[in-house]
Formats: sequence, structure tokens, C-alpha cells
Amino acid sequence: MQRIIIFANGDLPDINKTRAILQDDDYIICADGGSRHASSLDLKPALVIGDMDSTDKELLKKLREEGVSIELFPRDKDETDLELAISKAIELNAREIVIVAALGGRLDHTLANIALLNHVRLATLDVRLDDGVEEIFFCRDQAEVEGRIGDIVSLMPWQGEVTGVQTENLKWKLDSETLHPEKTRGISNEMTADVARIKISKGLLLIVHTRKSQR
Repeated sequence: MQRIIIFANGDLPDINKTRAILQDDDYIICADGGSRHASSLDLKPALVIGDMDSTDKELLKKLREEGVSIELFPRDKDETDLELAISKAIELNAREIVIVAALGGRLDHTLANIALLNHVRLATLDVRLDDGVEEIFFCRDQAEVEGRIGDIVSLMPWQGEVTGVQTENLKWKLDSETLHPEKTRGISNEMTADVARIKISKGLLLIVHTRKSQR
């Protein structure tokens, strides 16, 4: 299965920067109200999934007329619409999942969306939140950040300390260091090349990549 793009119902700070991260062969799933973002980008999703409480009725009608698959769930459910969309992407054997518009808006939803990335079913997949401005993903062993010189990269321990942290092509280098969740040692580093590399020995590291404004 190809790369799957999931549009959530959060904010998009810059639609042109979002457009820049998309590829022609992306398989597109919209989590309920995320359909508005696909529409604003002139994209036809393969699937819209959720309880449809935040999708414009006229847009939903248009999507049905265009033959887009709609998977309707009751409002009283245990999962958010985004979680349903992620589960569908896993069922489709995605090699990579990029979740767009999952940041901003309600803080509880933003935190929950980040936490979703730590689901055990996603541990072996490349899964990221990315709106074109910010990119967020977990490092369990090693990771690369692709960007530009001057981009901001923050390394945040998740659920406990992270040991053996080594970085390459970041301004303030970490060499086999330990990062603690109650401290800010890994915040606001800067890329010194177009690719930065991070390795860890133990733990779970949340990486937040903020692209330069002129990108």
C-alpha cells in the first residue's frame, strides 16, 4: 500500500505549505470534518470516516455524488474520528501515514492526537503529524529529520527519561546524554544541515520539527 494521508479536523496554519508536503499518489482518508481541508486543496478523498457531526452536509452530499466511500459511525463511540481513520490506514497496510491538521485548536485533541502516535500497532510504521509548518513523530531507536538549516528541532522525552541520546547536524550536540521529562534540555535546537540524525539507547523520544517561516 502507498503512503496514506489522513486529514483530521484541526487547524491548517498555511494551506500552501500543506500542499507542498503532498504527493500525487497519496491515498487520502478524511476523519469526518477533515474533509473540509481536502476540499480546500481540491483533493478527492478515497474515504471519509467518522460520525459526520462536523462535515458540512452539502460537502458530504457532493462527496457521495462523486463516489467517495463514506463509513458512518454512531456519535456515541469509544474512539475519536481520527483514531478510526488510523485504524483504517493500518488495515490498508500503509507503508507510511501522514496525519494532517491534527494540531492547533483544542488542546485536549492536540495532546490526544500526539498520544495516538504511541499506539503499539504503529510502532513499526512511519507515522507523523505534519501540517507543512510543524512535523511531529516518535523516535524509538533512530530517526532522521529532513528540513533546512535553521529549522527548529525539539527533543522531548515521553513517558520517562530517554538515555543514550546522540545527535548529528544539530547546533547543540548531544553525545550519549540522558533527557528527563521534567527538564527542558532538548528544547529548541537548530539544524545545521538539511538532514539531522538522532539516535537513542532506551526510551521514547518525541521529535518536534518546526520549519523555517520562509520555507
